[in-house]
Amino acid sequence: MKIHFIAIGGSAMHNLALALQQKGYQITGSDDTIHEPSKSRLEAKGLLPEGFGWFPEKIHSELDAVILGMHAKVDNPELLKAQELGLTIYSYPEFLYEQSKDKTRVVIGGSHGKTSITSMILHVLHYHDKEVDYMVGAQLDGFDTMVHLTEENEFMVLEGDEYLSSPIDRRPKFHLYKPNIALLSGIAWDHINVFPTFDNYLEQFRVFIKKTTNGGILVYNEEDEEVKKIVEESSHPIKKYPYRTPTYTIENGTTFLDTSDGKLPLEIFGKHNLQNLAGAKWICQHMGIDEDDFYEAISSFTGASKRLEKVVENKSTVIFKDFAHSPSKVEATTNAVKEQYHDRTVLACLELHTYSSLNAEFLKEYKGALHAADKAVVFYSPHAVEIKKLEKVTAAQIANAFERDDLIIYTDPKKFKAFLFSQNLENTALLLMSSGNYGGLNFGEVEGLLN
Repeated sequence: MKIHFIAIGGSAMHNLALALQQKGYQITGSDDTIHEPSKSRLEAKGLLPEGFGWFPEKIHSELDAVILGMHAKVDNPELLKAQELGLTIYSYPEFLYEQSKDKTRVVIGGSHGKTSITSMILHVLHYHDKEVDYMVGAQLDGFDTMVHLTEENEFMVLEGDEYLSSPIDRRPKFHLYKPNIALLSGIAWDHINVFPTFDNYLEQFRVFIKKTTNGGILVYNEEDEEVKKIVEESSHPIKKYPYRTPTYTIENGTTFLDTSDGKLPLEIFGKHNLQNLAGAKWICQHMGIDEDDFYEAISSFTGASKRLEKVVENKSTVIFKDFAHSPSKVEATTNAVKEQYHDRTVLACLELHTYSSLNAEFLKEYKGALHAADKAVVFYSPHAVEIKKLEKVTAAQIANAFERDDLIIYTDPKKFKAFLFSQNLENTALLLMSSGNYGGLNFGEVEGLLN
């Protein structure tokens, strides 16, 4: 098949392009900008466009399909040409469904924990040489791409994002996958630019449950009040399996999971991660992995990229980076680090970077999110607020929202970096939380803080 990607440079899109090329498809693509690591990875496989921009001449009647990324606009010249020619146009999730409609689809949904749970499942399956198709939102050790597609594998494991499918398809991605086996990890209002009220956001998860195939399986976190409520209220004909945080202890900086065979040491830590592990265990059991085999494999799981990822460590200091940006993720991540390193100073640095986090009205959702930190810093760029065309946010508003009188706030990347590099990190756990980079912070330099 001949497939053209409009906006091939995206994290998900370029991985799908690589997976399809590996499957034997002829792939072309365009984008107006492509950053690393997408650029190098596409170039290595001969898929990097010769020039950046949109080229309608790349769209022709011999194409079997066009895959449209969220980065493109509705008036994209290549999209308009494809529509004019009457070509088949897929969103990213639509195409994944087409590739998996004859397989058993396992879809991991929720406002938080999706990537970690999907990563845990894939780690366990990979450990036991169980081949599956998959799509996950982070690069994993031992996996070449974030997307893998075959003709022969029985299962497809999909991370189910609730964000929109494409510029011309405003349905949440996870509504398109129609799972046979599904998981809901938690619900905390996110993407307020798309879902302006909490009930509107909740409704997307109700629809997700209804999209599960009749007689299918739904694994859900019964400790999350919203998840428990919508799952137990649902009359959809599916089997429901609740999970909760397993019993664990922390000894000398290591988390041990209580199992029937005794205490199992883990590489990961924090209540949120242990909760994710419980959900992943249920899914793996439904996919044919028994409990003992799950435990054997999960003990070596070190985490998904940028999810409590250890940057560097010495005897007295540890530095983590984490993708956390929504209030629930920030709170869970900060709590986890303080619990694991209760005898150290926890310095938590959060960048407000997303549309939601920079919204003046939404800021109040961060109440208490950094309470577990001994020292808390918030960085945001007024320029980012302008770019997103949002109402101006003041330092006073941020301080009030987090309800910490000692909250340190920076808006200048140079001053934030100067603060960070001036800190005495002896007996400290430093946590850097952001989906951005604090206005240009080099994480390679951060490693040098311990030298």
